[in-house]
Parts: sequence; C-alpha cells; structure tokens
Amino acid sequence: MAVLTAAVAWLGVAVAALALGYSAVAMVVLLRWEQRRRTAPRGETPPVTVLKPLCGAEPELYHNLRSFCDQDYPRFEVIFGVRSLEDPAVAVVERLKREFPWRRLELVVDEKLVGVNFKISNLVNMMPRARYDHLVVADSDIRVGPDYLAHVVNELADPETGVVTCLYRGRPLPSLSSHLGALFIDAWFLPSVLVGRALGYGSFCFGATMALHRSVLERIGGFESLAWHLADDYVLGERVRAEGFKVTLSGYVVQTTVHEPGLRSLWHHELRWVRTIRTVQPVGHAFSFISFAIPVSLFGAMAAWGNPWALAFPAAAFVLRTGMFLVVNRDRLVQALPDIALVPVRAFMSFFVWALSFGSRRVRWRRQQLWVGPDGRMRQHGETAIAKQVVVPRQRETEFRS
Repeated sequence: MAVLTAAVAWLGVAVAALALGYSAVAMVVLLRWEQRRRTAPRGETPPVTVLKPLCGAEPELYHNLRSFCDQDYPRFEVIFGVRSLEDPAVAVVERLKREFPWRRLELVVDEKLVGVNFKISNLVNMMPRARYDHLVVADSDIRVGPDYLAHVVNELADPETGVVTCLYRGRPLPSLSSHLGALFIDAWFLPSVLVGRALGYGSFCFGATMALHRSVLERIGGFESLAWHLADDYVLGERVRAEGFKVTLSGYVVQTTVHEPGLRSLWHHELRWVRTIRTVQPVGHAFSFISFAIPVSLFGAMAAWGNPWALAFPAAAFVLRTGMFLVVNRDRLVQALPDIALVPVRAFMSFFVWALSFGSRRVRWRRQQLWVGPDGRMRQHGETAIAKQVVVPRQRETEFRS
C-alpha cells in the first residue's frame, strides 16, 4: 500500500511538473514573440478586396466594420454580405457608406445557401463582386488598426505563402462571462498557438484574418469546398498546405470583441469550439490538458499530499498564466488588472470544458443543432435534411453600390 501511495504521489508530481514546464515554455515563447512581431510594412501595395460576411447587428459591429474602412492603404474595396434585407447589419453598412463616400463599399444580399455553413455561403455569394485578386477575409467581430492591410498584404508577397492569418486577443464587453471568454483567448489560446508554432506545428489558420490570392483560392476549390465544415478556417489552411504553399502567421495581432450574454452562452460557445478542435486535431486535443497547469498541478499537489513543497506547482502556474495575460494586454494594464482574480476560475472552467468535449460531437451554432462528424463535416437532423439545404434557389439578390 505504501508503494502504491508513493507511486501515485510521484506520478502526480511528474504530471504537475510537465504542465508547469509547458507554461514556462509558453511564457518564454510569448515574450520572444512580443519583441519581434511588429515590423514596419514595406514593399508593393496591390489593390485588395476585403470580404466581410455578416449576420445580425452584434455589439460594436459598427466600430469593428469601420476599422476596416479606415485603412491607410492606397486602393481597396470592402464587400459586405448578408442573407436578408431584414438583417440589422444592413443599417450598419448603409451608415458606413454614408460616412465613407469615397470608399468602394458594397453590400450583397443573397439568401442562397451552400452546405450548412452560413458564413461560407455568404462568401460564395460575395465572390462574384470581388474586383481584385488579393483577398482578405475577416470575421465581423474583428477590429483592426489603420495599418492592418499594409501589414497583412506585405506578408502575402512571399510567393511561397498561400495564406496569411492573424492571432487575436480578446476585447471583452462589460460582463463577467465576456471577461472570462477574453481571458481564455489572451492567457491560454494565444500562447498555445505560439508554442505550437515554435515546435513546428503548422496547423493553424484563423477566421480573424485569412489573406490569400484568388488563384490559391481557386486551386483549393473556392469557398464552396468549405461549405460543409464548421472549422472552415482550419480546413482552408490545411488545403492550402496540401497545394504546396505555407500558412504564414502575421506579426499583426487583431482584436476580437467578446460578447457573451451569460455563462450559459459562454459554455455552449466554448464547448462547440473544443469539440470542433477535437474533431480536426484529436491527438493534440487529447494532450492539451497540460496547458491547464493550474488545475493539473493542483491535482498533482493533492496526490503528493504530505509534501508541502508540492504546493509550489499551482502557485507557480498561477504566476505564469497571470504573466502571460498581462504581457498580451501590456497596452491596457489598468483595465486588465481586475481580471487577474478570474485566472483560477478560468483555468478550472477550461479544464472542465476540455473534459466534457469527449462526451459528444453535438454542437450548437447560430441556433442550429449540429453534429460534427469524424471528417470535420457538419450534419443536421440526418443526411436527408442536409441534402435539402445544399442550395436554396435564389429568390432575391439586391446589391447596393457606393
């Protein structure tokens, strides 16, 4: 019995040390990244089409979209896409067109549905209006600075690069659930991506930014080829790599507006996220428990109970995670400081969401109940129901031109 107890204790210590070591590596990688990431853009400035698929008037939509219209870039257009004239986002786009009459801003309204991914359907419907061959796709909750296009397009100039993507940090609205959501992005998601990049793991491509040339998009089958996938950004990156190109992680970090009305909303959102990751990256997801160093090291300390020094593991994990959060938010430290108290709560919440991700493949997305198959494709109420959704006949297409 004593031997078994000692074995469990040392196993707990080993797992805690592994998790703590991961956090230490993540901190080092993040610090190195922050020192290098913002290089001045230089080179050619080809004309660019920015594609913004929209659905609803989410909080701060006007300010997010406005940031893409107010760019220090010589020639670009912004195309917005919705499925219905009744969509509240239409009024926001019309306001922007009045505010920027010298910009080429266009709204495409088309209810045609390809597959089950509404965002991809929007992009398919918008593409015929894209004038330029350099394309930048960004989600509607993303906010950027005026130098964004110059940075991203400059990094796309490398002929070996097929798509340029951006990391993002959270910009929470004033609610507890929104701050918890942003905390996960800043202190867990962003450092984990950088660790994977440092280890040579290249499977990342984020809807926060996907910049690519039209010819590359055509080689992977266009946006239509992504219409059945929930993780459309990940699949796009994988298919670009399969064509012999590389996915470049830009040094430019954008902001994502985090709006979670309540803890239930946050829970469903993150459960959908991690279950999608489990589908496309099953091995990496299974071992990602080491990134939750606070709960893992605390469990290890409990296994080694009787050794007071074991408590140093969760304490050190808390310090490292807090440090990562503050590094990411170094330009808004005053606003970020109160969220430090949420770090342990966020750590345990993330661990339990990860554990529950293995229980089912069901996800809730834009009021749809979906099932994500082993191939990453979405299903809804069986194949028969899905088949009826492949293409809804186009009943109305309205275009507003600046």
